[in-house]
Amino acid sequence: MVTSFPCYLVTEDVKEKILKSEFSGVTFDKVEATTSELFEEMQPDQKLPPFVWLKVNGDAGRDDFGIAKDLRLVVSERVLDALKPLRISNALIEPFEAS
Repeated sequence: MVTSFPCYLVTEDVKEKILKSEFSGVTFDKVEATTSELFEEMQPDQKLPPFVWLKVNGDAGRDDFGIAKDLRLVVSERVLDALKPLRISNALIEPFEAS
């Protein structure tokens, strides 16, 4: 998953996992992702995978995907369990407390 507030991008593999799991609060759309000159300079041999736009439209704490009042992404335990095997080790994960 890639984020550039307020957008979230995922690979096709992650999209397929989410669709198969029938999670609520999310749809997908096409997106064009490009790299910066700095990226090209720092990682000249790195190629980006195809991305899709993960459009979050659910209610945080109710749906599997939602946006909290402080604008952070909120996902259910079901989503976390499904995505952990897909290398989300760099994600900052904190408990969500609805206010």
